[in-house]
Amino acid sequence: MHFSVISRVTGILLTIFSLALFTPAMVALIYNESTVDAFFTASLITLASGLALAIPKRKVRDLRSRDGFLITVFFYAGLGLFGALPFLMIDSLNILWTDAAFESYSAITTTGATILTGLDELPRSLLFYRHLLQWLGGMGIIVLAVAILPMLGIGGLQLYRAEAPGAVKDTKLTPRITETAKALWYIYLGLTIACATAYHMAGMGLFDAICHSFSTVAIGGFSTHDASLGYFNSQGIETVAMVFMLISGINFGLHFTVFSRRNPLLYFKDIETRLYLTVLASVGVMICLILIQYPIPSESPIREGLFHTISIATTTGYTTTGFSGWPASAAIILLFAAFAGGCAGSTAGGIKMIRVRLLSSQGMREIRRLIHPHGVFPIKLGGQRVPDRVVEAAFGFFAAYVLIFLVMVAALMAISDLNFITAFSAVGACINNLGPGLGEVAANYASLSNPVKTVLILAMVLGRLEIFTLLVLLTPTFWKR
Repeated sequence: MHFSVISRVTGILLTIFSLALFTPAMVALIYNESTVDAFFTASLITLASGLALAIPKRKVRDLRSRDGFLITVFFYAGLGLFGALPFLMIDSLNILWTDAAFESYSAITTTGATILTGLDELPRSLLFYRHLLQWLGGMGIIVLAVAILPMLGIGGLQLYRAEAPGAVKDTKLTPRITETAKALWYIYLGLTIACATAYHMAGMGLFDAICHSFSTVAIGGFSTHDASLGYFNSQGIETVAMVFMLISGINFGLHFTVFSRRNPLLYFKDIETRLYLTVLASVGVMICLILIQYPIPSESPIREGLFHTISIATTTGYTTTGFSGWPASAAIILLFAAFAGGCAGSTAGGIKMIRVRLLSSQGMREIRRLIHPHGVFPIKLGGQRVPDRVVEAAFGFFAAYVLIFLVMVAALMAISDLNFITAFSAVGACINNLGPGLGEVAANYASLSNPVKTVLILAMVLGRLEIFTLLVLLTPTFWKR
């Protein structure tokens, strides 16, 4: 591995992130808030650290795959730590390091779990910063950075493969990885602008519209109000949120293809998108039927049911009511829908629909093999045969996912007095990058102990990096020449 270039690239990425910290400082100046010093100081510390790591070293023309994994993990770890600085430096928050790190990692991994309360009274610069972190983490700041790495004499394909979510990571939208990264970010930025405009036209103030567009397109779920989108009590705003959550849960590579070919019908030809929409529709019908049969304190159970189905199933995490207080069957169905999550290549969390399809197809194939032991039953997606290596990767991911999930649930119950529902939903909400859970974590995570929050931070990072990107660093083989 090229440790000098790993250090250099990590430094460049931190330097880019330091520039992002100037933006909330500008917001603080506009609103004449005392947080301006905290953001400027955090930005300078991050900039100095990034420059120290990026001091010109021996140039390497390209990164190996192992280098890409190491840079991705180092950068996400560093981003969460440096991102916590403003939370620590703002005196009015009066929080400790673990809480600051929890909030930072929750934002950058687009989890949306929070330890902060009284959001309506917080400085606007801090609220903007939380949403900005989610927006940067949504598509992955690393994908943005690879657009400039070729100018520095370093290829970025390995970074893109390590960071990009999904089961298959070798597909490029354009011949050059630089153009791939640019294409993804143009789409991402365009959706964000469209979402902010739609929110504003639906009745949100400009500041709220911008912030919520960041967290909606990133499928992060942070809000500027304690009551989340329920604060606005507007069907129009909820409709805008549902539309853009739905769009953001679809593969951004597919968005690019649809845009370039100007053919919206391609969405319905994509097998993963069809499964994604089918699952959302099925869950939505079940939730609405449950709420109609067991009415909740709401004027429209259908409206509440559809909104929360899309919000929770896409792992966004917006709420308009406390869904944890719904009939247990509805709350559990929503939580399990989040385990499936959105499409590969989207900003959603969860296992991803393509893996769900591969796992179910493999299960059906094993049943056929029991009936016809000598039969050959290839798994196909969209008429194309899926290599066994891809199927094995999906099963390997699922096995690791389940094992880590159960170990973390057991760990939370061992180091705290949390009940099973709280521990189960807290780990599920964090490893799926969802945010709200059940029990004690239905509203926020402030009451949890520091050891529990530390375990949940690890769950967030594992979920964002899809487990293997981090686990591969723990194998002795990875470090051998």
